[in-house]
Amino acid sequence: MATDIKDTAHAVEAAAVMGLLPARPRLLALGEPTHGEDTLLDLRNELFRQLVEQEGYRTIAIESDCMMGLVVDDYVTSGTGTLDEVMEHGFSHGWGTSAANRELVRWMRAYNDGRPASERLRFAGFDGPLEITAAASPRQALTALHGYLAARVDAELLSCTGETLDRLFGADDRWTNPAAMMDPTESVGQSAEARELRLLADDLVALLDTRTPHLLAASSRDGWDRARLYGRTATGLLRYHRWMADTSPARMTWLVSLRDQMMAHNLLALAERGPALVHAHNGHLQRAKSTMRMDGMPLEWWSAGALVSARLGAEYAFVATALGTIRHRGVDTPPPDTAEGLLYALPEDRCVIDAPRLATAVGDPLPAHRVSPWFGYSPLDPAHLAGIDGIVFVKDVAQS
Repeated sequence: MATDIKDTAHAVEAAAVMGLLPARPRLLALGEPTHGEDTLLDLRNELFRQLVEQEGYRTIAIESDCMMGLVVDDYVTSGTGTLDEVMEHGFSHGWGTSAANRELVRWMRAYNDGRPASERLRFAGFDGPLEITAAASPRQALTALHGYLAARVDAELLSCTGETLDRLFGADDRWTNPAAMMDPTESVGQSAEARELRLLADDLVALLDTRTPHLLAASSRDGWDRARLYGRTATGLLRYHRWMADTSPARMTWLVSLRDQMMAHNLLALAERGPALVHAHNGHLQRAKSTMRMDGMPLEWWSAGALVSARLGAEYAFVATALGTIRHRGVDTPPPDTAEGLLYALPEDRCVIDAPRLATAVGDPLPAHRVSPWFGYSPLDPAHLAGIDGIVFVKDVAQS
């Protein structure tokens, strides 16, 4: 058994990852089982450098606010702002404090310096403007879409004015109230104003679509792509707020589903631009159905990776990361009968594993599912091996 598993292991290099796949995918998704560990982000950075230099990848997308990500993209492509400003304003979820994320942005800016636009690296956040306890106001996205259209189409085609949008939105703290996550009655999402905004947003997105040839000629592909992002984000947030205000048992299933749907729509748009490395939690990138319990109630939904894989087929590849120890988080040596335990017995500190061959090597019954001693770490589910193209195994994660 150990010999069979060892035969599936390779050095953690882009060439080894690509060697597991039938062809270069448009979206190469690299998952992580926990957030906030620079050891894993440093590994991601090195793989991205190799993919850029050896495989022609030009975009990296991470699990961060898609609107804030535009700040990072402007900096790495054209030097807009300073590195400190970008790290403060270009990331959500606190990711801007990471030394590894800072190094990624610094390297991308240095790589792009002096290169023609066609060769520059691009950065994208692909998460919605969402946090665990709150969702952003749709104002920024919808007013940006309205402004883009107002500057390029006849005024009579617009379904509303900017002043109308401002009046309907009202104060932003109505939308960002953190109490709404636990109490639907605190949400503005099913108010008369919110319902009208959803209709207006739908009209503006339709106008963007129906005027595509003119808009591409009147602006640029990048400008049009951003306008599409504004439209996806505005309609996604309005839909999310609508379900925050819902009192039915389906509320939480809808909310977790809608977040991954927003992620999937952003990833599909990035796939149109060319090959990209995608980095997020394994749970957002897996092909298998996602499950969790919240307040004792089971939830099931399809992740962004499952939704994108259904659309792109072989042009989507998923490489999960599995870990041995994170001792500073209380995650010690894995039991030998788990998937992580089998991998921990290998001599390599880090390796790339052919997941389908691993599944064949371990046979039936599958290894045990490792129990996590820390809520922030999600062990590999052995039942999901068939839906994984590769595994990056890191034996020990040191404290950053």
